[in-house]
Amino acid sequence: MAELSFSAFFRSDPPGISRDSAGVPANRYAEEALARHKREGLELAVRTRTIAMLIIAATVTMLTPWPEVLYYLVLIGLFILIGFAQRRVGRVGLSRAELVLLFCDLALMTLIAAVPNPFATQDYPAPFHYQFAIHKYFFVILATATLAYSWRTIFAVGVWTSALWAVAAIGIWLTAGDYPEIRQATQALYADAPLLAEFMDPSRIVWDQRFQEIIVFLMCAGILTVSVRRLYNLVLDQASAERARANLSRYFSPNVVERLSVNDEPLRQVRGQEVAVLFVDIVGFTSYAASRPPERVIDTLREFHALLEAEVFRHYGTLDKYLGDGLMATFGTPTTGPRDAADALACARSMADRVDAWNAERVARGSVPMRASFGVHVGPVVLGDIGANRLEFAVIGNTVNVANRLEAMTRRLDVRIVASQDLMDRARAQEPENKLFQGFEDSGAHDVRGLNAPIQVWTFR
Repeated sequence: MAELSFSAFFRSDPPGISRDSAGVPANRYAEEALARHKREGLELAVRTRTIAMLIIAATVTMLTPWPEVLYYLVLIGLFILIGFAQRRVGRVGLSRAELVLLFCDLALMTLIAAVPNPFATQDYPAPFHYQFAIHKYFFVILATATLAYSWRTIFAVGVWTSALWAVAAIGIWLTAGDYPEIRQATQALYADAPLLAEFMDPSRIVWDQRFQEIIVFLMCAGILTVSVRRLYNLVLDQASAERARANLSRYFSPNVVERLSVNDEPLRQVRGQEVAVLFVDIVGFTSYAASRPPERVIDTLREFHALLEAEVFRHYGTLDKYLGDGLMATFGTPTTGPRDAADALACARSMADRVDAWNAERVARGSVPMRASFGVHVGPVVLGDIGANRLEFAVIGNTVNVANRLEAMTRRLDVRIVASQDLMDRARAQEPENKLFQGFEDSGAHDVRGLNAPIQVWTFR
């Protein structure tokens, strides 16, 4: 069984997530998801931090006499302002301004712990002031850091806090004066309890207590770092799922995407089933493109494809592929439905109507109309992924070839839609109303390359 090292844990990302130089996932959906969570986390952190500071201010006001309380109220106000500044500069990835503000937070808290209140009515020795258990307030900063969904921020809080706390202790130890009178009085008072006398010495740095504070804080910061790192990966996993869902939505209708998103690799199952296939093409597009600027040609294709794509999805179809100026759509993939043939025929008719409306708009703005042709057939196909590294969901079989050749037959018959007899029979069985079939004419039997016998076709002008 493979082991995951601690360093590998901090480097690991979900599959398919790469990073740029700032440490931000080089994936649009991952970036958007992390940016959204970062914004939401910072908003929540600022609100929570402000409420916490107001509660601390109320507590300090009740416990600290005037005018000493002014010192702490001013510092609490600075904490609140730093929080709002962090919200303004916070972003996904490396943000030096955000790190500077974070360091200001911790330095300000260390200043409160290490430097006596200048408004205090009594002059406490600095080591004695350092023992007032102010270190617990660092946990407020650590807790609010978790709301920003940044495990690096939490790790930085843990390391910087421990370093600043240790530096403050060493600085006080080096600079604090000696108070022999108080020490001697304390030793005389607690002559029978030397440990208590030592603890009450105002010039003493309680190193074992400081060491415990640092170790406990680092442990809490480490646990929270791991927890938020896991949450961070869940956000990236969610972004990967959103990306996969968006990719599916390029090919399948929304209801099919919903079904695919809750299944495990449904497209990898190679199988045979009956599918309705629709081919669409623009008649004479090659000559149209030859005499026009490339930009106009591409704009025309984009408009045309947008119309057709919307109709495919509206009729619960799958956009199999674009074919230059046309496309291939399937109905009954990846799973069959109760009216696949009827949906394919209804889609072809709706496409024809949409192209008519589009042509009216083109003529109104001085452009030439475009003629679209459609071929529809139904029959057995083979479904499955093809390719080695770059997979493609493929629909293969003679049914696809027949539908393609029926579309080509529209030019010879001078019609817009050619549908096979099999398609019409299945559509009538699935759609008993006659409105779908109005305008179709029986055009007799025609030879189709790839078939041993002629097939009956229906046409729509």
